[in-house]
Order: sequence, then C-alpha cells, then structure tokens
Amino acid sequence: MKTGDSIFKEYHSYLRLERSLSDNSVEAYEQDLDKLRTFLDARGVDPVKAKCEDLQDFVFATFSAKSNARSQSRVLSGVHSFYRFLLYHNYIDSDPSELLEMPKKEMHLPDVLTLEEIDAMVAQIDMSSNEGHRNRAIIEMLYGSGLRVSELVDLKLSNMYREEGYMLIQGKGSKQRLVPISPEAEKWFAYWMEDRSHWNVKPDFADIAFVNRYGRQLTRAMVFTIIKRLAAAAGIRKTVSPHTLRHSFATHLLQNGADLRIIQELLGHESITTTEIYTHVDIQDLRKAILAFHPANRE
Repeated sequence: MKTGDSIFKEYHSYLRLERSLSDNSVEAYEQDLDKLRTFLDARGVDPVKAKCEDLQDFVFATFSAKSNARSQSRVLSGVHSFYRFLLYHNYIDSDPSELLEMPKKEMHLPDVLTLEEIDAMVAQIDMSSNEGHRNRAIIEMLYGSGLRVSELVDLKLSNMYREEGYMLIQGKGSKQRLVPISPEAEKWFAYWMEDRSHWNVKPDFADIAFVNRYGRQLTRAMVFTIIKRLAAAAGIRKTVSPHTLRHSFATHLLQNGADLRIIQELLGHESITTTEIYTHVDIQDLRKAILAFHPANRE
C-alpha cells in the first residue's frame, strides 16, 4: 500500500494528466482536499480509510447554514473527485462520498441590457479620441459575437478570417470554436484597424487584435473599466461588466427565436445545462409580462 503522500502526488498527476485540468482547477481541487485532510487528521482518520459518516461530519463542520451553495458544491466536487480517483485506482473498494448530496445552487439570473441601454452606452464613446473606434469595436465584439472578455483580449489577427466573416476563438480549456463576425462588428473593427496602423504597436503584440495606447495587449481589467465607465455615463443602474454584454447577446438571440443548441455553440458552453440559464431569463420576462398586462393582475 502506498503512503499518504505518494497517493496525493499521484492524485495531483491524475488531475493534471488524465483529467487535463488547468493549473487553477488543480489548485482549487487540492485546496479543497487539504481542508478535508486537516479535518480528518484532527480526529485521527486516514483520508483513504474515511467512512461516509466522517465525510458527513466534515460537511456539517465546514459549512454553516448560511453558506453559499456554489462554494459548497465546489468543495464537495473536490471530495467526490478524490474518492472517485481512489476507487478507480483500487485504493478503496467503495466510494464513501457516493451518498453525499450536492446542495442545490441558487438560480442566478444575470443582468441583461436592453438594446436601448446598449445604444446609450455606445453614445457615450468619444469618437474623436484615439481609442474611440477601438472601444466601439470592443462593444460590438462582446455584444455582437458573445465573446468572453478573456477571448477578446487574447484575440489574434491571424485567427480572424474577416472576408469569410469568421474568427477562430480560443475558449476555456484551450477549446477552439468558429464564431461569426457580425457586419456591425466588422465595420467598426475595420475603422479600428485603420487607427491601429498608426499606433506604435510593440513587435511582441503585432498579432494581438486589441492593444492599449502603449502598443501592448489590452488587459481584462482595462476592458472592465471601459465598460463600467460607459455604463455609468449612460446612467445605467444595473451591474454591468463585459460578461453582461455576453449575457445580453445570448438572451436577445433566444428572445428572437434562436435555437438553444446554436447559442450553446456560439458561446462555447461544454454543456447545454450552462446555456439553459437563458431560458430562465426568458421565463422571467414572460412572468413580468403576465403580471403587467394580464387583466387578472391589473387594478
């Protein structure tokens, strides 16, 4: 039988190599496992020999009644992952975490901007400034193509097939997908490219689509700042971020009849379940319509 440390090292390799998780995901799983190890060490229980009752006590001791369901799910996912690994590699005969129930996550309905609100944000862009065309192109890419902010800042000119109207996007987990460039996004991106040709872009960033005034890659934080300033200037009271434009892109597609599977492909969601949150957004709109306009609900 291997020692505890060697098993944990093997588990680390399992996460990195067999499950192909990112460094951040591996670190998160191992932090959750450290919490469990600390708890079990305090009661003199080897994690490999833990019983379901031990894991239930860990859950009870770790989470208060007010704990966020999302954080609970994340920690429990780490526990489940470790014991599935032990079972798969024949270190245990049965999985003690099998009967641990995942908490139900709260349904979080993201803020969605109306077309009028997006137009109001666009109207706040100072088109006479050096960054005017760039910032307009950023809005059109986020809202017109549903890009994540990380996908936007990492976008390469060599991955843009503008004549064909597509771009190759490097999404989460290094997964690639083809995303259409909307005509409006292409128009403003062309204006930006004309401006960009007069900027002093550093050689290391020559292939990066969006750069800052110093000729270097635009950061995620700067895109957040641009979007938040435009929303504030437009008088929008909602919580607005680059992701809000992505949410709005998906919601507006759904409201206008787009198939959920198509939206899933455009957004780069691995699971249709992730995309289904937009159906709940749409249902909320229907509920509001009933409350506002149905005669039984009007005074």
